[in-house]
Amino acid sequence: MTATASAPPLTRATRSEELQARLADAIVSGRLAPGAPLDEMQIATEYSVSRTPVREALRQLSASGLVEIRPHRGAVVAKPDHAELRDMFAVMGELEALCAAQCAIRMNSADRQALDELHRVMAALVRDGDLDAYSRANIDFHVAIYRGSGNAYLADLTSATRRRLASFRRAQFEGRDRLTNSHHEHGLVIQAIQRGDSERAATAMRAHIARSAAAWDILAKTSDAASP
Repeated sequence: MTATASAPPLTRATRSEELQARLADAIVSGRLAPGAPLDEMQIATEYSVSRTPVREALRQLSASGLVEIRPHRGAVVAKPDHAELRDMFAVMGELEALCAAQCAIRMNSADRQALDELHRVMAALVRDGDLDAYSRANIDFHVAIYRGSGNAYLADLTSATRRRLASFRRAQFEGRDRLTNSHHEHGLVIQAIQRGDSERAATAMRAHIARSAAAWDILAKTSDAASP
């Protein structure tokens, strides 16, 4: 297993989370193919960590469906079940729609201003075509929506669902024009929130997640067709 030619060291505080993100990126991008073995010792050596964060990262990736852990046989890159992922995206859409609706009613003025500012920053990232920075800012945008709902349980539930879909959501940005379209869709959500229109905010967010799911599905089918 070789995800990168020379992997930079991981920070001590977040080594498991960073390792999880790097392995997920390698899987989603195709650098690690479905069925590829994930040897704990080899991964630990490549990323200069002990086997403990490797095991934790693999457990988390297994929960998201990216990795299959086989008893007594080790871990391998899993082939995602498209039907299950579509179901998860559908639930994600409803959760985020509810968050957006609550934002329109409950988000305070400071958070509304911060949302506008983040949207302006992301516009520059779209112009620059900076996928990595946009992906990070995209997480900030959605987390701001969760928190802005004013419902801690809803925010936690939505965040947990998002974590399971994180790598698949990032993959859809590879699609043609998806970066620009995603930013435009964010704008529609923000516009509705700023106007206090909860119904329109929910509709816009639900449509945004549905388009993300459709973009991922197209990429997945293309990848399947290209596989030998």
